[in-house]
Amino acid sequence: MIARPFPRLATLTGRRADLAAAALGALSALALPPVHLLPVLLLAVPGLLLLLDGAPDWMGAARRGFWFGFAHHLIGLYWVTDAVLLEAARYWWLVPLAVPALAAILAPFIAAATALAWFARPGWGRALALAGAWVLADLARQFIGSGFPWNPWGADWAMPGLLGAVFTQPAAWIGVPGLTLATMLLAATPALGRRGMVLGLLGLLAWAGAGEWRLRGPVPRPPGVVAVVVQGNVPEGEKRDMRRAVAIFDNYLALTRSGLAQAGVSDPHDRPVVIWPESASPFALPNDAGARAALAETAGGVPVLAGTVRFDAMERPANSLVAITGPGEPEWIYDKWHLVPFGEFSPSWVPVAVQLVQGGFLPGHGPLTMHVPGLPPVGALICYEAIFPAQVADEADRPDWLVNVTNDAWFGNSSGPRQHLVAARLRAVEEGLPLVRAANTGISAAFDAYGREVARLGLNRGGTLVVALPGHLPPTPFSRFGLMIPAALAGFCLIAGGLSRHERRFARGAKRVDQPRRTG
Repeated sequence: MIARPFPRLATLTGRRADLAAAALGALSALALPPVHLLPVLLLAVPGLLLLLDGAPDWMGAARRGFWFGFAHHLIGLYWVTDAVLLEAARYWWLVPLAVPALAAILAPFIAAATALAWFARPGWGRALALAGAWVLADLARQFIGSGFPWNPWGADWAMPGLLGAVFTQPAAWIGVPGLTLATMLLAATPALGRRGMVLGLLGLLAWAGAGEWRLRGPVPRPPGVVAVVVQGNVPEGEKRDMRRAVAIFDNYLALTRSGLAQAGVSDPHDRPVVIWPESASPFALPNDAGARAALAETAGGVPVLAGTVRFDAMERPANSLVAITGPGEPEWIYDKWHLVPFGEFSPSWVPVAVQLVQGGFLPGHGPLTMHVPGLPPVGALICYEAIFPAQVADEADRPDWLVNVTNDAWFGNSSGPRQHLVAARLRAVEEGLPLVRAANTGISAAFDAYGREVARLGLNRGGTLVVALPGHLPPTPFSRFGLMIPAALAGFCLIAGGLSRHERRFARGAKRVDQPRRTG
């Protein structure tokens, strides 16, 4: 018999069911970074399954899923308001609407998953169908519209320390979407009786064992590179004040000199590289020969990977990362290709244009590996791009490490920068590549190829982070096959859950056939 921790949920109708779904969705948000209160999912997911059991039809199931998703994203994305407040003079009307509107855009993905799950048989069938449909909806969220795969439930396991390292290792095989699938199935077990809970516990132990086994793998040989990460700690209001441009640039130059001095002490044989965050330079380095010359003189021949804006021949801006090795033209230029909706461009399907730059930024052409002289091949990620599984490295020209430059000053001391850091960490696990992250106001950090943190410079601190670059691992299964792996697993779960309904019909039909005919 199926265990039902909250049996009354299945009897709720109308607004009461909607409120219950919203309460469960808000509760589930506590499992997200940086709280990582995973046990709440053992209440939220069984509660959602009970609400689906009581839904009168698929439309009722979709409605309950919508309110679950709306509350979940409303809590999980509250920090977006901080960014809007910085532009309150222009978009004051958007301050109370931004997060609810974003939550309303994302909630239909969960509504679609619950609508599909309603067609499956209650119990194991519905749990499988919900998990599979949920992950397929998450994958769709990565591509539909401008794409916004923020806060997948697989990221809930990336808590700090060894425990998080252990439970995130399977992402190397099945990606974070695969971790989301496993999370959904484990969370559903309280609604599936004692047998389900036992299987869930065994699954959790197997998960931990697989992660521990992978962490006992080979330690990659470091390439002999020391990263000097510069964290300027410039408030967003000052960054866009051109009267402060010279002072900001001089501050970055001074921090660069200090960091290079530290790097020279550790090992004179190491090759240093300087990393500046997203849009760190107030001057457009590809277009400003004087700024490039000052930076090259300060670096003294050391390669610098610097976040900057550049302008094309038509004076259209691009959000870029440039490799500077001397006073001449940049060695490499990478343009961000996953632009932030409403920040860097206004989606065409939105009737009101909301963007920080008139006309928006130019998009780049996809992942790029930069071959900078003196450095191992490096894959570049600018800010938002770190949240896209299987879209962070050019696998045809595989890099040896990843660099993620970002400006999280928009989001203050909130969950936003911490959730963003978790996303970057998980890309290291998925790809088997070390990742160095430079953030304007923090959190700057470095992770090895297993996603273990090796250095950090916290929020709202100016300074430099000097860290030896870890080595890289061979290509992981996920780096080779990408989203096909979790998509196939999720599709299998959805089909298996859907077949449970037909099995019940077949069993009923067989019972009728086996019954003896009455005579008389």
